[in-house]
Amino acid sequence: MVTGRSQAKGQPRLYVWMIVLAAVVLLADQISKLWAVSALSGGERITVLWRLLEFHLVYNPGAAFSFATEATPVFAVAAAAAVAGILYVARRLRSAAWACVLGALLGGAATHLLDRLLRSPGFGRGHVVDFIDYGGLFVGNVADIALTAGCVLIALLTLRGISIGAEPVDERP
Repeated sequence: MVTGRSQAKGQPRLYVWMIVLAAVVLLADQISKLWAVSALSGGERITVLWRLLEFHLVYNPGAAFSFATEATPVFAVAAAAAVAGILYVARRLRSAAWACVLGALLGGAATHLLDRLLRSPGFGRGHVVDFIDYGGLFVGNVADIALTAGCVLIALLTLRGISIGAEPVDERP
């Protein structure tokens, strides 16, 4: 007989894969930011795809689209809460798809948290390094790509009825 307690427990292998993916996202983001800071600090622009995609360095104290630039400490707390929440929820992982989603989100949130904690102008007030310019619409980074992909995948998994703790539910009569 399966108890509610055993159903809520996830698979350790999936948790490990989630952590590995998060580490890959974090490393890719931080390494790309190191490159951007060293290569683009003089105001340089590198055109990648006409004017649709360029690299240029921006330090963002706010959220997406430089929203709420005076609330940097709030974003540090929000990133820490996101990391803690993902780690807590992931204990129930029984779906490989959700392990990928949570890994992407965890990596993106963790690397943004590192920027907020360790970058200038100081602890808890650090600015996120952005350098991928999407045709003048906004400037982002590798973590933003992972976070956006994770959110899209959450929507797809939810629409398909795939929960964190189980495979798809067959709703056919």
